[in-house]
Amino acid sequence: MACSSIQSMISSIPSSSSFSRPSVTVSPVFCGKFSHRNVKIIGKRFEVCRAMVQQTAVPGASAAYAKEMERLSAKESLLLAFKDAGGFEALTAGRTSDMQKIDVNERIVGLERLNPTPRPTTSPFLEGRWNFEWIGYGSPGLFAARLLSERIPATLANLCKMDLVIKDGYAKITANMKYLNAIESNFNLTTKLTVEGPLRMKEEYTEGVLETPTIDEGSIPQQLKGVLGQAVNTMQQLPGPVKDAVSTTLSSGLTIPLNGAFERMLMISYLDEEILIIRDTSGAPEVLTRLAVTPSPMDAIEEYES
Repeated sequence: MACSSIQSMISSIPSSSSFSRPSVTVSPVFCGKFSHRNVKIIGKRFEVCRAMVQQTAVPGASAAYAKEMERLSAKESLLLAFKDAGGFEALTAGRTSDMQKIDVNERIVGLERLNPTPRPTTSPFLEGRWNFEWIGYGSPGLFAARLLSERIPATLANLCKMDLVIKDGYAKITANMKYLNAIESNFNLTTKLTVEGPLRMKEEYTEGVLETPTIDEGSIPQQLKGVLGQAVNTMQQLPGPVKDAVSTTLSSGLTIPLNGAFERMLMISYLDEEILIIRDTSGAPEVLTRLAVTPSPMDAIEEYES
């Protein structure tokens, strides 16, 4: 029959042939003999076989969907690990256990291998406001925080949070410090970012600013209120020019010019619309989460000439 001959012809086509054979299923549904009433071919009859062609499911779509589900699950797992470890404040204060650290690092590695952004250094996802969730051992930020917590009791001073704003090739890191649970001060570090490759960037430190502390008088211990009052009275008694200079310094903060004296190389190992993972030359990871997914006004970053 013609049906069986068609099937044998399809199966006999070699896989290496230049003819592209689609993945189809040929099922004989109806075979009938038609005369040549409407086809003027003398002495022959044609057997026409109608076949049903069934398109098979595309395996790539289901594989991509499964990988995306795996990535979303890995993100959720990492965020839960941060919460279980006590968060950023527990990490900088040295209250995170070794088991919690290794658990977080394992989940970081698991998410990095699912990075959906092949060129993160030039991706539009990179710009925005980010919050530090985790700083690996060896990171300058964690070193400073640990040094502070080891030398000064947490009741006197502690690092509450750190955030990062990236815009127009510059980064502004803000560290929020709290003293005596009543006095808050921010230290702002501005750096210049230079793209060195699809994953690699160079960070140059350009300026540091220690902002004027803000005081919550209601939270100041009673024994320190007298000292604070004496300091205010002393400032009021200063000569006019000296008083103006001190007031200007306090209002604008203390500026420390760095002019690229310090720099480090960075690799962006993961980036999407919500999470950023950075590693330095020591391999220490820094994990940040976006503070606002929707576009929002950012702090103006003063641009410096290179």
